Amino acid sequence: MHRIPVGVLGASGYAGRELCTLIADHPGLDLAFATANERRGERLALPGGSVTFVATDDAPINKAELVFSSLPHGASAEWVARVRAAGPRVVDLSSDLRPGHSAQSVPYGLTELNRTTLKDAPLIANPGCYPTAILLALAPLVRRGLVKPGATVVADAASGVTGAGNSPRAEMMFGEVTENFRAYAVGNEHRHLPEMRDTISRLKGDFDLLFTPHLLPVARGILATLTVPVTSITDDLLSPWREDYANEPFVELAADPPAIRDVVRRNVVRIAVRRVAGVRQPTLLVFSAIDNLVKGAAGQAIQNANVSLGLTESMGLPA
Repeated sequence: MHRIPVGVLGASGYAGRELCTLIADHPGLDLAFATANERRGERLALPGGSVTFVATDDAPINKAELVFSSLPHGASAEWVARVRAAGPRVVDLSSDLRPGHSAQSVPYGLTELNRTTLKDAPLIANPGCYPTAILLALAPLVRRGLVKPGATVVADAASGVTGAGNSPRAEMMFGEVTENFRAYAVGNEHRHLPEMRDTISRLKGDFDLLFTPHLLPVARGILATLTVPVTSITDDLLSPWREDYANEPFVELAADPPAIRDVVRRNVVRIAVRRVAGVRQPTLLVFSAIDNLVKGAAGQAIQNANVSLGLTESMGLPA
């Protein structure tokens, strides 16, 4: 099979390395280059071989048909523009071009919700990890107008430490993280909120989202618990999700709340629903689990690239 050449900008970070590994195992893609300024000249071991990091300025962009940008937020947009000017398609994993962050109208790569806009798209804004877990869990209720208008949906989500990137910081040291659990970006100020609010608005949702992220003392994975006031509750709690995601290869519906170990190193979101007892307002608990580096970043980027390039959507992805 002909392999499509692709490149990775910012390949030394957690998401960038995950991308390189997935590309190495992908039957339809070939890794043409991987950049890492501070680690240029170093080799990254991959399944079946390795790749040598090059400086971003030295990347042979014209040798790729598609480039993944895993550069830091704030630095990615400039390189995305350079790559697009040179011709290759781009999947941008930063927040720079996501809804609520950019004036540009760029297809938002939450594949299960926006697939038709991604086909043959030359530029895709890959969603954040928390929005992936939360929006896929909420969307079926929002689409049906089942979230009580004017209500507050509470989203408590906990992520492994790889979600914070690999830049050295005192609060991310082993001694600070291990045997600990804490909230951060409190007060509804996390940088992922704009893309979640924008998507909810596009789905015609009329409610507030109160999002509090937490840091788990594990390497990878996200578990989100959503408290959702609703207008009514059906006997078959999972029916909205079953109807919307019946043919989705990377959405799993479960009878019991998911655990991180159910999804680690897989490009899936696992969702479960429970009725809340003892409250006056009809309320559902919706649980969602993903691997923040796969379905929440690199895996979803590959999924989006597959759709854009006309490949089988599930090609090369661990289910």
